[in-house]
Amino acid sequence: MSLIVQKYGGTSVGDVERIQGVARRILGYRKAGHDVAVVVSAMSGETNRLVSMGETISDGQADPREMDVLTASGEQVTIALLSLALKAQGQRAKSYLADQIGIHTDSAHGRARIRHIDTDKLRSDLEMGTVPVVAGFQGVNDIGEITTLGRGGSDTSAVALAAALNADECEICTDVDGVYTADPRVVEAARRLSVVTFEEMLELASLGSKVLHPRSVEYAGRYGVPLRVVSTFEEGEGTLITIESEDMEQPLVSGIAHARDEAKITVSGVPDIPGIASKILGPVGRANVEVDMIVQNTGADGLTDFTFTVTRGDYDRTIRLLRDVATEISAREISGDNEIAKVSIVGVGMRSHAGVATRMFDCLASENINIQMISTSEIKISVVVAEKYLELAVRALHSEFDLDEE
Repeated sequence: MSLIVQKYGGTSVGDVERIQGVARRILGYRKAGHDVAVVVSAMSGETNRLVSMGETISDGQADPREMDVLTASGEQVTIALLSLALKAQGQRAKSYLADQIGIHTDSAHGRARIRHIDTDKLRSDLEMGTVPVVAGFQGVNDIGEITTLGRGGSDTSAVALAAALNADECEICTDVDGVYTADPRVVEAARRLSVVTFEEMLELASLGSKVLHPRSVEYAGRYGVPLRVVSTFEEGEGTLITIESEDMEQPLVSGIAHARDEAKITVSGVPDIPGIASKILGPVGRANVEVDMIVQNTGADGLTDFTFTVTRGDYDRTIRLLRDVATEISAREISGDNEIAKVSIVGVGMRSHAGVATRMFDCLASENINIQMISTSEIKISVVVAEKYLELAVRALHSEFDLDEE
């Protein structure tokens, strides 16, 4: 009998009727002969509501430990309701908070990482035909405090549970029926992919695709857990995320990812000396601002312009933070643009094909789209463009690399 770990997101368990539908879906898997363990998120909108209350009552200075206690409560409601729904339909079930089964993490409140999971209770339940229903997004540290894994953490909880239980597959059940070649809301001709490699999915998730949390994909790839993205509401095979194999068809480009939530900051006219990048980015990193793309241009006058991107939500804070730095390093100017977007092409087939970048740049040039920054890796090319050209760029590249639905 195969073991499947299923994760249901907030939209899948958004109200009582949907929770009852999830229970029926789980029952179908049980009747088909599968053992099932379930991880659930809080009901749709609940975590946002809890965060908002916490920040309001704390004037934006919320204690991370107490915020973890607050936000972890959303999943407790869902696991109880789903267990009750399963029992009402004749299926044995038992709900578990993270500390009840032992999902052990470090102590980084709000962004904790899973260290190990105790599986004795879960294995005992499965042997008895009971469906364990586990609260996602949360864990417990060495001194018994509640921790949370950060937004999207329930995906990571499910993958970690699947790895610990040696599950045959981990299903991420959501409101879309798989991973697409591009966002269908932007590209009508986008196609659902039947198979994607871990490498490709990690790039797509990191570059703006919202289907899976990047940490969950990283975890699945590290432990070899087959991941499948399926719709909670429709029948279908979804998209399998797995290791690359020799018999897999390798398209040149598998998908187009985009991110609107981008901003660009330039520190102009700084001395071109060793350590200047550290002096600029050190304070930014210590403020927990995540930097993405970085470009440094050195002029003939011995000065350099240093440009990098951050999320739009960190833009104003980073500009303020760099004003003191600019004085310290004698920078000429700090400027920025928070109306940019990032567009990326991703595909393992790019490893063995030359000229992909040229083809991408020619395509954008033909649409009169100016490229402001470029970043590459072995299987992806990302560019920064003005946000007003984002959708045009995505559609043009989708067509250029023959991804349109036939």
